[in-house]
Amino acid sequence: MSEKLSFVHPTANSPWGTYLQQVDRVVPYLGDLAKWAETLKRPKRALIVDVPIEMDDGRIAHFEGYRVQHNMSRGPGKGGVRFHPDVTLEEVMALSAWMTVKTAAVNLPYGGAKGGIRVDPKKLSQKELEKITRRYTSEIGIIIGPHTDIPAPDVNTNGQIMAWMMDTYSMNTGGTSTGVVTGKPLHLGGSLGRVKATGRGVFVTGREAARRLGLDLRGARIAVQGFGNVGSVAAELFVEAGAKIVAVQDHTGTIVNVNGLDLEKLIPISRTAAGCVAFEGGDVVPNEQFWDVPCDILIPAALEGQITAERAKRTTARLVLEGANGPTVPSADDILAERGVLVVPDVICNAGGVTVSYFEWVQDFSSFFWDEDEINVRLDRIMMNALNQIWDTADKHKITLRTATYAVACERILMARQERGLYP
Repeated sequence: MSEKLSFVHPTANSPWGTYLQQVDRVVPYLGDLAKWAETLKRPKRALIVDVPIEMDDGRIAHFEGYRVQHNMSRGPGKGGVRFHPDVTLEEVMALSAWMTVKTAAVNLPYGGAKGGIRVDPKKLSQKELEKITRRYTSEIGIIIGPHTDIPAPDVNTNGQIMAWMMDTYSMNTGGTSTGVVTGKPLHLGGSLGRVKATGRGVFVTGREAARRLGLDLRGARIAVQGFGNVGSVAAELFVEAGAKIVAVQDHTGTIVNVNGLDLEKLIPISRTAAGCVAFEGGDVVPNEQFWDVPCDILIPAALEGQITAERAKRTTARLVLEGANGPTVPSADDILAERGVLVVPDVICNAGGVTVSYFEWVQDFSSFFWDEDEINVRLDRIMMNALNQIWDTADKHKITLRTATYAVACERILMARQERGLYP
């Protein structure tokens, strides 16, 4: 007899609640493997750590950190670490579960994991940021490692933070261990193509989806929510293909230009503290109006839970490309499907990042590194092969791409679970 998880009580549209509903929807397509489905609803391991550091003014401050390993039936845990003031255990659980599905969807030999610290990194000095990173790494060091769980950058983390994590783990284990994290600087074992990989994956899957819809990218109008590495890189690639970016929303606000925003000028400004709203080549509008901007393609590349049922009714997009993790709540998914809007789900659409992370991990073990052209060719091939298999599954069962992605991924996960058996 199964019992519900006792340490978190998700609501329907919370990240973990959304994930659980997604799993429930795929169970009818799992056949005999459905008896193992409860495995998908329970993280293997959840670690909560206290992260005390001495601040620059001499105060001792405490922060709460997490590392969740959702499922490792197919290989070591893989997933990013985010620094954000709204990080919670439930959110990290959901993100780790989506990583399990994502790595299986593109058939990488990984399980899913995720980590985070509840902190606003913008309020920390560089020295404080280093301290919190190193202390957190020391605290979770008991469960991470190049063969067990490999962190990577996520929201508000980057190559420098990965370098500190790698160094801390290496000092604690007595030898340089480049494979313990991915997304590192190049001269510390990082991979070419990693920074732009997630955005490139969004473009590659979006280009194929547009082709199947008969949507010509030349002149296509695109709205992008979130303009970091994922959103901005995807936007650049779509513009190169002939599309135009008509709306961008970041943490500072929303700008619109129906004739297309000049990315060459916008991107450098978006990297400053002033953000997108400081760009003079577009009109600043209230954030909620972002969802009303006439567009053909919508790219939510910010945080989870952004496309609600009400917003799903308003968008004019024919195609939604989920650059973020979990941006669409289940009720909105249903509305978009009813309206004939195609959604390329996060667990395949933004899998470019983890795919090149896998390339980095492999290169670190072999100490042999590939050039960027080879990495992009390998990335495109893996993404296209995965998407085509998922599309065939969707057509066969007459289901959405999201349910098809879960069907393909969960079959792989649960087959591994079944074949490994239960020990002891």
